[in-house]
Amino acid sequence: MAEFTLRLRRYDPESGEAPYWDEHTVDLDPHRSVLEGILQAKARFDGSIGIRCSCRAAICGSCGVRINGQPGLACHTHLDLAQDSGRDGVIEVEPMGNMPVIKDLIVDMDAVHWKKIQRVTPWLINKEPIPEREYIVPHENMVDVTQSMACIQCGACVSDCLSMEVDPEFIGPAALAKAYRFVGDPRDAQQNERLRDLAEDPAGIYDCTHCFKCIEACPKGVAPMNQIMRLRRRAGSDHHIVDRNNGERHERAITYLVRDYGLLYEAEMLPRSYGGYSWFAKFAPSAGLELVDSLPVITKALLRRKVTPGKAIRGHKIPKDDLQSVQRIFKTVEDRGERLELNLYITGYDEDEDGAQAGPASAGTSASGMSGAEAGQPGQSPEESPTR
Repeated sequence: MAEFTLRLRRYDPESGEAPYWDEHTVDLDPHRSVLEGILQAKARFDGSIGIRCSCRAAICGSCGVRINGQPGLACHTHLDLAQDSGRDGVIEVEPMGNMPVIKDLIVDMDAVHWKKIQRVTPWLINKEPIPEREYIVPHENMVDVTQSMACIQCGACVSDCLSMEVDPEFIGPAALAKAYRFVGDPRDAQQNERLRDLAEDPAGIYDCTHCFKCIEACPKGVAPMNQIMRLRRRAGSDHHIVDRNNGERHERAITYLVRDYGLLYEAEMLPRSYGGYSWFAKFAPSAGLELVDSLPVITKALLRRKVTPGKAIRGHKIPKDDLQSVQRIFKTVEDRGERLELNLYITGYDEDEDGAQAGPASAGTSASGMSGAEAGQPGQSPEESPTR
């Protein structure tokens, strides 16, 4: 047994008082969970402490909180590890972000998380006619959606999403990962309609800023940002959806600029996003309007010496050999007969050659023979993964 100090963020909206920190010392074995520490403090010292929990086995997702500033499952975080990462050896526990607090560590999942999930039509819309017997789905198609199916709806990714912090209307990582589960399912009859809806929505798939926070936050290795990128590729490359938000054209402009110049030519990025991929794009009316709107930002960057006029106009240059190396990479990818969707959740760890070689042949198992959901988060050793 050892002593651990928990500093809990307390708040009761009905009391009218401001949030405050409340400390309790608990006696538990180091390998016990933070949730058990909170429950002991609730039982011994203050029965009014609010915490939501159920399975205590990292399955239901109910006990999502922030521990030392990082989102996670209280039942799946060991006290000793939490103490090591805390300031002055104190374990700070607070409610998840981007959702209103009901009481103490309990947030209103209905107001944000579940509302977003409902937005993406989270059920299969079957094709007609319905077969007399079961649908026969190709193995590779189910492998593709297995990662998004592992989500336990804990809300950790929503808590840490920077896009939702800036734009609360953003559909969010959890809901978009759920959307891919059905877009990637060949039995669904409205894949194009789903993709068009999510692409045309200003708060849809192109509102993600690639911050990777949801990937780091997810305790089950779902990698929501990867699912959002899959939705984008499906919408733009497969269904050729050119959205009104200019997201698809913007991505294409960035890709082609890197291909042709070896790096991002920022002076050309905006006009080619709005006026088409051509040097003359800056003369297109839509591009001209955007350039005029951007003048205050450009002026501020020049005044603060973030950029010089010469570099802004001519762009940065890289050595010819380096540019050719970049272009060879593009040619290798573009010459492939079909797009390769590497799903590390199934194919193994990116640092693990044996796991990668086992790949799709092992279907839903890793090199160790464990199912994808149990083998750990992709990109980490099984011992370090938060899913173990």
